[in-house]
Amino acid sequence: MKVIKRNGSEVVFDISKILSAIERANATEPDEQRLTREQIFAIASEVEEQCVRMNRAPSVEEIQELVETGIMQQGAYEVAKQYIRYRFTRSLVRRSNTTDNRILSLIECNNEEVKQENANKNPTVNSVQRDYMAGEVSKDITSRLLLPRDVVEAHNEGIIHFHDMDYFAQHMHNCDLVNLEDMLQNGTVISGTMIEKPHSFSTACNIATQIIAQVASNQYGGQSISLAHLAPFVQVSRNKIRKEVLREVEEVGGAMDEALIGRIVERRLREEVNKGVQTIQYQVVTLMTTNGQAPFVTVFMYLNEAKTPQEKRDLAMIIEEVLLQRYEGVKNEVGVWVTPAFPKLIYVLEEDNITEDSEYWYLTKLAAKCTAKRLVPDYISEKKMKELKEGNCFPVMGCRSALSPWKDENGNYKFYGRFNQGVVTLNLPDVALSSGGDIDKFWQIMDERLALCYKALMCRHNHLKGTLSDAAPILWQDGAIARLKKGEKIDELLYNGYSTISLGYAGLCECVRYMTGKPHTDPSAMPFAIEVMQHMNEACVRWKSETTIGFGIYGTPLESTTYRFAKCLQKRFGIVPGVTDKAYITNSYHVHVTEEIDAFSKLAFEAQFQALSTGGAISYVEVPNMQNNIPAVLEVIRFIYDNIMYAELNTKSDYCQVCGFDGEIKIQEDGDGKLIWECPNCGNRDQSKLNVARRTCGYIGTQFWNQGRTAEIRERVLHL
Repeated sequence: MKVIKRNGSEVVFDISKILSAIERANATEPDEQRLTREQIFAIASEVEEQCVRMNRAPSVEEIQELVETGIMQQGAYEVAKQYIRYRFTRSLVRRSNTTDNRILSLIECNNEEVKQENANKNPTVNSVQRDYMAGEVSKDITSRLLLPRDVVEAHNEGIIHFHDMDYFAQHMHNCDLVNLEDMLQNGTVISGTMIEKPHSFSTACNIATQIIAQVASNQYGGQSISLAHLAPFVQVSRNKIRKEVLREVEEVGGAMDEALIGRIVERRLREEVNKGVQTIQYQVVTLMTTNGQAPFVTVFMYLNEAKTPQEKRDLAMIIEEVLLQRYEGVKNEVGVWVTPAFPKLIYVLEEDNITEDSEYWYLTKLAAKCTAKRLVPDYISEKKMKELKEGNCFPVMGCRSALSPWKDENGNYKFYGRFNQGVVTLNLPDVALSSGGDIDKFWQIMDERLALCYKALMCRHNHLKGTLSDAAPILWQDGAIARLKKGEKIDELLYNGYSTISLGYAGLCECVRYMTGKPHTDPSAMPFAIEVMQHMNEACVRWKSETTIGFGIYGTPLESTTYRFAKCLQKRFGIVPGVTDKAYITNSYHVHVTEEIDAFSKLAFEAQFQALSTGGAISYVEVPNMQNNIPAVLEVIRFIYDNIMYAELNTKSDYCQVCGFDGEIKIQEDGDGKLIWECPNCGNRDQSKLNVARRTCGYIGTQFWNQGRTAEIRERVLHL
């Protein structure tokens, strides 16, 4: 069993340290008030047993609180006082250098908590360490100076989660829907250099990757671009190539019929599209932004965004090339084709690609083949999104953050060039457990917690107010979001619903189970789950009407926080079967990962909650290796089109560099009860020699996960 120290590093549990601490406190008291040797050993043994039952690595603070309780249960109250005084004195000493210690542990690569915080960051790399070091300083400043004490305390206790505190010291925001069309058609500026409208498709792709990198370095969340904004440049290249071919024919003094010229032009054009797409694929996975990871970018593939029939055919050509290259994968350090984490791909299902007799069905078949091997693309149903979004279909920002429909002064809907201000997530199981199961008390506490979330969200909003466009020219001045003047404030973009701000939620499953005694999939419990969602929506509508700020409900993609929330719940309420007995809590509205349910029932059930998660949500189904059963993948895809707005299929895509095993790398327990990844073929446990890709929250992770998320991944049941 391992223990998490205060600086985040991980050590083996040592019962002798507990015995020594109790003995020191015991020695300060008169003989008649002291514990016996047997009592001390009994306390330490009970603490060890409770830690084992947690089924995760406990923190030092949790162990010390168990020791305090154990001493008092023995009736040695004076000894307990001495132990508490010692803890308090040591905490005062530590308070002055906690940040220093955490930064030093980062540099030495022994901060286990931070090492597994983000499944797409390698914490041994200097640039990642630098980002984490800056993050520690930001968290320190934020918690001491920038946020109200009640918000900080609620965050520390796991009552809410104030996201991305490691970036909050700066005036930065969360996600963007990049207006690539404006930047390519009207030019932009990158690092002080004027970039004019590109004269070929390949140049447009190269500029797009530079924009992606710049945007990623000036915010902390995801961003999305649309391939439809690149499609017009296929015709630009076609015209250019045609002129070149005609000039070559003229130079050799030959003659060539129009059909042959057309074939040569299209062949060369396809080669350029191939190279342009390859530029995006390889640049995105090899770029390292200032936050120490590849840009978190989503590529949107929506045929109906094309403005003309020819542009639609050209867009289809780009989509086909993207899918073909993603199916192939990228080579790892030993030259084996593996699954990359980014870019995330979203393929829109629409009337002309969803049936076998539709024009672009071949693209959907290719998408299904790619999904079965590489976990992407994910799928948006044009039909269902239009039902929910006032007749519109548009990309999410990053993995799921969704805009609300917004019209400009001319009454036209606008989505590109908008963004999300940030997220605060409410821990729903904590609301339920705090109520003790009393329904009236539940709603009272819910309103108190929502008020706290509102206060925290307004801190995010107010921190962005007054930000000058000069803080991030690529965003605010040069077209990614806006074309503001130098020195102009971004405030106008923060109101009237132009940008969103998100009330996240987590653990609806556990919340409902505690309050009703049944899973939220049970017909008798589902109305309460819907009522909870509606209550949060009503709060957002009220806040929006009072402020004009675009509040929305967001199905939070908890990564490391799923573990942190679980630990906080266990600390506050102990082990409650079906609620706090796991090292994780369930993301957003999702069906619990251990619940037996088929893929179609799961998607149909969760579709009801997607409709209520106006600020973004995604559903998934867990499937086995489907590479030899593409018809089944297509059946799920067709079901998505008819029943749910946004969904994905989770399969496995792993590789062992030691023995060449290409299959599913398994999760095992080591001798200390820690979950580790192991090749089932050769037993390799060296993570540096394993390529593992898993859907973590709505995006793919490839740098492994904390113990809570790893436990959740291990316990996922198949839905197909």
